[in-house]
Amino acid sequence: MFKTKLIATMLASAFCAAGASAAWTPDKPVEFIVTSGAGGGTDIFTRTIQSIIVKNKLMDAPIVVVNKGGGAGSEGYVYGSAEQNNPYRVTFGTNNEYLLPLVAKMGYASEGFTPVAAMALDEFLIWVNSNSPHKDAKSFIEAAKKGDGLRMGGSQSKDTDQTLVSIISEATGAKFTYIPFKSGGEAAIQLAGAHIDSNVNNPNENIGQWKANMVRPLCVFSPKRMAAGPKVTKDMSWSDIPTCKESGVPIETYQMPRTIWLPAGVSPEVVTFYSNVMAKVQQTPDWKAYIEKTSQTGTFMAGDELRKYITQDTARAYSVFKREGWLAK
Repeated sequence: MFKTKLIATMLASAFCAAGASAAWTPDKPVEFIVTSGAGGGTDIFTRTIQSIIVKNKLMDAPIVVVNKGGGAGSEGYVYGSAEQNNPYRVTFGTNNEYLLPLVAKMGYASEGFTPVAAMALDEFLIWVNSNSPHKDAKSFIEAAKKGDGLRMGGSQSKDTDQTLVSIISEATGAKFTYIPFKSGGEAAIQLAGAHIDSNVNNPNENIGQWKANMVRPLCVFSPKRMAAGPKVTKDMSWSDIPTCKESGVPIETYQMPRTIWLPAGVSPEVVTFYSNVMAKVQQTPDWKAYIEKTSQTGTFMAGDELRKYITQDTARAYSVFKREGWLAK
């Protein structure tokens, strides 16, 4: 009897050891696919993660970063989902993964991906030229409600920036002439030169012009003020910028997630491996420095929490796209 129990215990231990050793890990080079051009926000996001993984030896397999930013990122998504079940293609992007197919016919479907993680949330602010007569969001919105023809610039059309402008108009009655540019960087330059009246850029897109006293932030679309830090200008840090809601704009939050995806059909073990790696990245000093430098909110989401966020974000965008007549036919 004792011998039988001993053999059973040994077999159980062997099976447990085999299960532990069978956990999936990549054994050949992994492609990190960037859905933007070199130097863009998604490119910096991806390469920061890649460098942290290598520096901290969080993954044994080599990583190859590939930029495919054509078509507002759709080129990267087409490539990333082209081989279903392929655990060696990891795609980096934003919420445009699930929003682009709503407004245009794409060579991929959002269902062609499995979400891995969201690593951070980009904040959006209302910015004006430093010579603007509007010193706060309330006066700016009141002027726009009067139909003063205020020009609001942003990155791309029917994308996150124009969606936010539509939400502002719907919530306040303000009217803007939206002018799309190729990037947030271009929108920043146009505002600094007073060729437009405002934009809704992320902090990192306008920080250079703010430091140079060429533009001024009015409010941030966040539930709470941004993290305290050193002064950006002589008089202000990010935490000195009021939220839009406390400034009288009835929109509590509008943020863009920095997302990571695998092709549909990969095993749960593959998803777990990469989400665990990204969770470790998020704990490093280098990642915290990246978050501080880019003035993002360091929120990590995976699993059910991320899927719930995607569902809610999609629903909000869908209602805007439908109201504006942007939905793909």
